[in-house]
Amino acid sequence: MTANKIYLRDIRLIHKNPSENYWCRLPFYRELNSGKAISFNTPVTFFVGENGSGKSTLIEAIAVAMGYNAEGGSKNFNFSTKNTTSMLHDELQLSRIAYESDGFFLRAESFYNVATNIDDLRINIDNYGGKSLHNQSHGESFLSLVQN
Repeated sequence: MTANKIYLRDIRLIHKNPSENYWCRLPFYRELNSGKAISFNTPVTFFVGENGSGKSTLIEAIAVAMGYNAEGGSKNFNFSTKNTTSMLHDELQLSRIAYESDGFFLRAESFYNVATNIDDLRINIDNYGGKSLHNQSHGESFLSLVQN
């Protein structure tokens, strides 16, 4: 993966049946609902906002719309501990500049489940630093994942 590659140009909202869904009350949704897009002009984007503003909901929806597992991992992960995924991903239209050849949705709150899934499937741990992510401290396992 090229370090300076931008994969998404922007995200827009496709209107379906928003009145029934909790995310319609979130600030980002109101912005998208007004016709605005979220544009990506740099390889790294930070989402900053108050608790309850919808950052995690939006990031999860983007990841799922891009083909990643809602609980985290690469596109090859398809486990579900408990399906609490919103259907917001179905309402997003992603304008892509390029398609990533490899990627990983790093979701802190379900990282333990990702590490367990790697162990259960006996995935080549060399791809994750050479030892089980569970046999490292929390910080070491995150670092091992990011570096490898």
